[in-house]
Amino acid sequence: MNTHPSLSRRATLLTLAGLAAGGVQAQSAAWPNRTVRMVIAFPPGGPTDIVSRVIAQQLSVQLGQSVVVDNKPGAGGNIAAELVAKAPADGYTVFYNTSAIVIGPALYNKVNYDTLKDFTPVALTASVPLVLVVNPQLPVRSVADFVAYARANPGKLNYSSSGTGTITHLASAMLSAQLQLQTTHVPYKGSAPGLIDLASGQTQFMTDTMNTVLPYVRDGRLRALGVASARRSALLPDVPTLGETLPGFEAAAWQGVVVPAGTPADIVSRLNQELNKALQHPEVRAKLAAQGTDIHGGTAAEYAEYIRTEMPRWANAVKVSGAKAE
Repeated sequence: MNTHPSLSRRATLLTLAGLAAGGVQAQSAAWPNRTVRMVIAFPPGGPTDIVSRVIAQQLSVQLGQSVVVDNKPGAGGNIAAELVAKAPADGYTVFYNTSAIVIGPALYNKVNYDTLKDFTPVALTASVPLVLVVNPQLPVRSVADFVAYARANPGKLNYSSSGTGTITHLASAMLSAQLQLQTTHVPYKGSAPGLIDLASGQTQFMTDTMNTVLPYVRDGRLRALGVASARRSALLPDVPTLGETLPGFEAAAWQGVVVPAGTPADIVSRLNQELNKALQHPEVRAKLAAQGTDIHGGTAAEYAEYIRTEMPRWANAVKVSGAKAE
């Protein structure tokens, strides 16, 4: 029986398409067969860098390929985000992102990426609770004391931050707005100089990450008044949560992994599985717990939804703070 020429050509095209698809699937299944680059938006040695390296090291062991941290700081995280957004969607460039991925679009007049369209979420990895700390010379020993003092001294309290529009700035701005306190923001180039000036009395309070403030609290240079997490921290068990005084107030510097949009679904799934496995490794958990880091994990869909819900929350925080960056 003769086959119609057009049907024959169609069958050939379908066969070639099937072979091509099979080739892509086989290529995805072989992932990774070379070094994976994990981009982060902060310089070496900072809290995000430390956590990312713990996770990257364990992923290297599990995957049998090097996972190398590539620090691309600057522009509030936008440099790193844009780099990953434009990278090949092949699973070899991943973004160890922070809450900056949702703050940036609200803070800057223009960013060269779309948080919801240019990335595929993989997993929420960890979060570091923020802690309200004060200079110990300030005559307050509780959140209630702090509020009373601030209201009795309007405009006299200055707070440090690691920079305009950072989560340390926005958390203090939200706190001040919710409590109707008149306070003044003093931005620094990173947490370290802000904490140093706070300890010396140049500023009066700061809301910074647990792992950053712990050394200052432990040696008495700063006093911790409240932890901005849902429950008390094992590292500061005697410090109440801010929510115990201000119901519902929570703020944490959260972290996760996204990849360029269009990355094959099987690679996203494999990376998600490996991240969850790494986060459950006893050594990883011990290292992160020692820094006051809360470990998460979960599905890619859960992280996608988390990002969607965090965007309007932090956009509102930027609006409340009045922060803007070029």
